[in-house]
Amino acid sequence: MEASPQTSPGPVSGNGRRVAPPGSRSAAQIRNDIVREREQLAREVDALRTRWSEVTDVKRQVRAHGKQLLVGAAVVGLVVGGAIAFGRRRR
Repeated sequence: MEASPQTSPGPVSGNGRRVAPPGSRSAAQIRNDIVREREQLAREVDALRTRWSEVTDVKRQVRAHGKQLLVGAAVVGLVVGGAIAFGRRRR
C-alpha cells in the first residue's frame, strides 16, 4: 500500500508512529521528546495505580456490590446445602 500525499514521509516505528529520518532531529528535540514521553508515561502509570487501588479495595467493592454478594452467597449456600442433603438421602 502506498502512502497517500496527506501523510508525512518517513519510516514508521514499531508502534505505528511516524519517525523522522535519522540525523534530522537535534539533540534538544530528542531530549524534549523524551521528557514528553516520560510525562505521558507518568500520567498513565498514575491512572493505572489509581484504578488498581479502586479495584483491589475489598471494602469498597463490598459496599458497591453488597446485594450481588448476598445473592451469590445465598445461591452457594443452597447448592452446598442441597448437595449435602442429597448425599445423606442416598446412603
